[in-house]
Amino acid sequence: MSRRESEFNADDKHPIQATSADIILRQQLEYSISRYFYQGCDRIIQNLLSHCRWYMTTDASALTLVIECPDQVSNWKILQKIVPMASILYGIVRSAKIRVCPPDPNAVPFEMRVDELSVYRDWA
Repeated sequence: MSRRESEFNADDKHPIQATSADIILRQQLEYSISRYFYQGCDRIIQNLLSHCRWYMTTDASALTLVIECPDQVSNWKILQKIVPMASILYGIVRSAKIRVCPPDPNAVPFEMRVDELSVYRDWA
């Protein structure tokens, strides 16, 4: 038996456009997760992150930690620490991703899902 659209309560439908309250709550969530993540990192990772632009963002699929590296050296060092960072993030949000953006805007960012951590264990 199928239900017609008009049979559903209007409150049960997804909003078409995000309200300002939705936007503020999303920003607060991203800020809080960023703080928990950073506090969970050791001094080495915190120091590496301080040399990069990094932030959390949410979209329809998952929370994403985006790290924009200013140079190749920083990019390489961040990639060497991606498994420990993924472990920390996985402890906070199980469906998150990490995207490491190299300094060359034409280069493809490296991206991994934290629930695929077992694939990358040999990197640690």
